Amino acid sequence: MPEISRNKAGLRATSRSLPIAMLRARERVMGPIRAMLSKAGVTEQQWRVLRVLDETGPTDATEIARQACLLMPSLTRMLQVLERKGLTKRSMHPSDRRKAVISITKNGQALISANIAESNRIFADLEAEFGADRIEALLDLLNELSEAQ
Repeated sequence: MPEISRNKAGLRATSRSLPIAMLRARERVMGPIRAMLSKAGVTEQQWRVLRVLDETGPTDATEIARQACLLMPSLTRMLQVLERKGLTKRSMHPSDRRKAVISITKNGQALISANIAESNRIFADLEAEFGADRIEALLDLLNELSEAQ
């Protein structure tokens, strides 16, 4: 195993720090996506919520928070905004009246549909630059890391 470069305090050098490397990679990937979302009038977090709802169908807030990687208090405020924008709707859970079921509306689906081509182009550019096989391997590793206990 190669020797790990460390700074004066004994910490890994920032060039070999996993949290910092992940933040740098996130910024590299999210830059073009942020521009797309800005034109669409939604935030990154709102887009994730809409994507989850579009993919899974109607579901409860706890499941949306888990899949969209959001904290519940943030999601609660976000769902209010998305509902005011007409992108989501809330209805009573059929068997548990204490819970709400959140769904994406036709306007929410239209927003996603309007941005599919741009989103796919951004991902295709990244694949062309980095390599489709490397992207898939990176996704596999990141998913494995996030599921590790």
